[in-house]
Amino acid sequence: MSNKKITNAMSVDVEDYFQVSAFESVIDRASWDSLECRVEKNTHKALALFEEADIKATFFVLGWVADRYPRLVREIVDNGHELASHGYSHSRITTLDKKQFREEVRTSKALLEDIGSVNVKGYRAPSYSIVESTLWAHEILAEEGYRYSSSVYPIKHDLYGIPDASRFSYEIAALDLTEIPVSTVEMYGRNFPCGGGGYFRLFPYRLSKWAIARVNQDEGNPCNFYFHPWELDPDQPRQKNIPLKTRFRHYLHLRRMESRLQRLLKDFSWGTMEEVYLGAAK
Repeated sequence: MSNKKITNAMSVDVEDYFQVSAFESVIDRASWDSLECRVEKNTHKALALFEEADIKATFFVLGWVADRYPRLVREIVDNGHELASHGYSHSRITTLDKKQFREEVRTSKALLEDIGSVNVKGYRAPSYSIVESTLWAHEILAEEGYRYSSSVYPIKHDLYGIPDASRFSYEIAALDLTEIPVSTVEMYGRNFPCGGGGYFRLFPYRLSKWAIARVNQDEGNPCNFYFHPWELDPDQPRQKNIPLKTRFRHYLHLRRMESRLQRLLKDFSWGTMEEVYLGAAK
């Protein structure tokens, strides 16, 4: 069943395979520059998928990546997509103090705006690390000129999540800032993910399609969907000495991801975060 009535938000968290938080215990940050970078090639795959489907998306670009691949940032903008911030170093907010976090979001915003020559309005925390203990981050984002955050996941998870947070976009009290949670579907009194990431690779496609259609048709709301460039790369270097759970989450069904995304892009209507949630068409 196709749904063309509601435009959903499509986004990409632009980071490389070795920068995921789950690999922190086996890949030293100091070694990042010595590792094989595949983010540019894989982001080009995402851009090609969007061009084929004739849609525009939001790219939450890591400052570390932008520093090393400024041409990639310009390609994103030149192709009509929205440029947004994923922080600079992919450090979870739970590992930063307020001063360090402010420096992260200020530096990344300035860098992206300088390279892309656009106003960066959006931010997504690494590993959705705006949780109960880091809600103070919203105030800093507003002070640094961001218009929206997409950093809360309203689910119960071992690494992140605020299970009782609103499932849909909401204004932060007393701040000119909108929080846009990753999409979930409510069943049996619990929220289940339907906004991308590893869950999109884990669940059968028909289940993801059903869940997004339910949010659109039954609840009348857009979905906020995301993926990473490395999820389009089944041939990426495999990490050793990682926990079985981490191995399962990271590598599951990578070879199926591209074809699933192609189906998803055709089955629903998509736009940028700015267009869908701030009402600003490109």
